[in-house]
Amino acid sequence: MKLNELSDLPGARHSKKRLGRGIGSGSGKTAGRGVKGQKSRSGVAINGFEGGQMPLYRRLPKRGFTNIFAKDFNVVSVGRIQAAIDAGKLDAAATIDSAALKASGILRRSKDGVRLLGDGELTVKLSISVDGASKSAIEKVEKAGGTVTLPVKAEAPADAEA
Repeated sequence: MKLNELSDLPGARHSKKRLGRGIGSGSGKTAGRGVKGQKSRSGVAINGFEGGQMPLYRRLPKRGFTNIFAKDFNVVSVGRIQAAIDAGKLDAAATIDSAALKASGILRRSKDGVRLLGDGELTVKLSISVDGASKSAIEKVEKAGGTVTLPVKAEAPADAEA
């Protein structure tokens, strides 16, 4: 077989229909669009319109809401940090925070903070400063002899009684 002998399988290519080219072509005059009206014109797409019947998106009830105060965290696993240390991208002696993770290439961009998850294993003693961590992640870091520093949450003020 030579390059100039290659061809598509039969039926792989379809020739374009020539619409509106006379009654003898079988698709002349209205070009297969029926007659008159909005849908016979070009550039019309009536999404969600059900002929005057109440559309589905209006029949179904509204549900839920979007929390505008929700924080979007970068998620990093313990195993991912261990792999970066093994590859020499992270320094195990220094404190690992969002800036160090971004510099090492683990994070592409810093969002509202970093959350540490417990997937994978950890063999090195680390000092990690993150905005959130799962219980299993904290256990794994402490089992390896390291520490996890989380931000202190502000408590609601107690009633001031004199």
